Amino acid sequence: MGSRQVFVPTIACVLLLFCFGCKCIASELQATQTATLKVDASSQLARKIPDTLFGMFFEEINHAGAGGIWAELVSNRGFEAGGLHTPSNIDPWSIIGDDSSIFVATDRTSCFSRNIIALRMEVLCDDCPASGVGIYNPGFWGMNIEDGKTYNLVMYVKSAEAAELTVSLASSDGLQNLASVTVPVAGTSNWTKVEQKLIAKGTNRTSRLQITSNKKGVVWFDQVSLMPSDTFKGHGFRTELISMLLDLKPRFLRFPGGCFVEGEWLRNAFRWRESIGPWEERPGHFGDVWHYWTDDGLGYYEFLQLSEDLGAAPIWVFNNGISHNDEVSTAAIAPFVKDVLDSLEFARGSANSTWGSVRAAMGHPEPFPVKYVAIGNEDCGKKYYLGNYLKFYNAIRESYPDIQMISNCDGSSKPLDHPADLYDFHVYTDSKTLFNMKGTFDKTSRTGPKAFVSEYAVWRTDAGRGSLLGSLAEAAFLTGLEKNSDIVHMASYAPLFVNDNDQTWNPDAIVFNSWQQYGTPSYWMQKFFRESSGAMIHPITISSSYSGSLAASAITWQDSGNNFLRVKIVNFGSDTVSLTISVSGLQASINALGSNATVLTSSNVKDENSFSNPTKVVPVTSQLHNAAEQMQVTLAAHSFSSFDLALAQSELVAEM
Repeated sequence: MGSRQVFVPTIACVLLLFCFGCKCIASELQATQTATLKVDASSQLARKIPDTLFGMFFEEINHAGAGGIWAELVSNRGFEAGGLHTPSNIDPWSIIGDDSSIFVATDRTSCFSRNIIALRMEVLCDDCPASGVGIYNPGFWGMNIEDGKTYNLVMYVKSAEAAELTVSLASSDGLQNLASVTVPVAGTSNWTKVEQKLIAKGTNRTSRLQITSNKKGVVWFDQVSLMPSDTFKGHGFRTELISMLLDLKPRFLRFPGGCFVEGEWLRNAFRWRESIGPWEERPGHFGDVWHYWTDDGLGYYEFLQLSEDLGAAPIWVFNNGISHNDEVSTAAIAPFVKDVLDSLEFARGSANSTWGSVRAAMGHPEPFPVKYVAIGNEDCGKKYYLGNYLKFYNAIRESYPDIQMISNCDGSSKPLDHPADLYDFHVYTDSKTLFNMKGTFDKTSRTGPKAFVSEYAVWRTDAGRGSLLGSLAEAAFLTGLEKNSDIVHMASYAPLFVNDNDQTWNPDAIVFNSWQQYGTPSYWMQKFFRESSGAMIHPITISSSYSGSLAASAITWQDSGNNFLRVKIVNFGSDTVSLTISVSGLQASINALGSNATVLTSSNVKDENSFSNPTKVVPVTSQLHNAAEQMQVTLAAHSFSSFDLALAQSELVAEM
């Protein structure tokens, strides 16, 4: 009995191991799926993708503009953020010294009529510290000051008696001096504009600007600005962030929102008139949807300039008299309509027109080519939307018949009940749902207005801060937009930017702080589509029992005279795929030497990039040695692959 008791468990263990072994073998056999992807590259079935298909949507959210792409280093530079009632909060300004040596308070003595708040600083000490007392501004979570760089200071001051100020760039505790300049102030009742250059003698990522004095007396300050001298094209934008946008080759720029356009209340909605003209005269406003103040240095004019700098068509999203909580009735909407017509004259009018002359005075005598406007944002179904929409539509159509107008109402599943050139389609959902939405527009009517997928992203449940998983679902969705680009004419990811210190909305395409930036997998995914706008789309078919986890598209595109057939395919599943790519109808041979494969994947589908590892999930490109009309490739589990097959000159590509 004893030996039997030993023997039976032994047999059981052997059988159990054999069973597990069989399961492992079976699992290994199932781990590699097979699929065939056929591409018909004949010119007869090719169709041109709209030149505008993929672009960008910028919204002032997550401090994307203020403290982001707009390079102004001073936060609340005009002391207006605390409101019109004085004394007011001057945050994030703080004092250097104590209440026995210095007293500061806002008052309404500014020389600017549209932003009347100024700061009064009274130095109380007879025997002040040698370093002086005063005020400092930490910017947006610390100023990035870099050794050898020049920073342009502009500020307005006045003092009844002669005074001497020291303006410095210092570490966050004030102990490290990076740059300083002495500013004499003449004793006068008039405001004086001070302009100085500060050259940094050291690097500190969390610096502050400080203004000090050690002489008893009173000095007023207003509109204190500090800008790096090396902004993009001298237009005020942070160069390294704009470079990331340029790398995506956007065909349009939708701005400035989003909910930022609406406001929780109309009184806090974005007003284009308040955001143009000299920056010192702009009153700024509190964005009550995303809960922070903007000085509106990044205004309507700057958005138009940014569009031009990016080579992107501007899409002006304007408020149609509706916020999240209040609405202007259609009977009273006329002033809002006139306001929008004026905004279009500002952009498009001649330098001799009323508003075009304002633009010209700002440095851009030539008109900006605004050919798209969106009438509101996510307002469809609200009480006065349709009535207001028609007022705007008719007025713009009469004055600017070439402008394409975008409705907030989704026309993908049923016809619109009002005229429009395009309609908005927004989708934020989990990765599985978005992957399965790749065929959303397959059955959309081919007549009527075109679709503008102006906001899409994987969001919430499995989005993280921007994961590989989310980017794969988004890539699959975009292949569906490519295939339906006869009806979908534009698409843009949202949101574009997030300041790491204000993560109001996650995920986003680009994450940054005062001195670093990286692209999330969703940013890198978009690079696979940057040549799609204006390319030729070709029919494809996928044959596989695993096809439910695959999404693909094929385009022909050109780059500096070189022609390519690009096959993109998403493997959303957890199995490796042995894929046969079969191309027919080509009118040119394939050159393996010029062909490449690019793959976006990682060891874990939830992997994300970070400041400590910004390239954890990025595309990797290698030469495609076996490039041919019939070829075998391997798709990694949870991956997005692009195969660029170099072509000789062909009639098909010449037609592009």
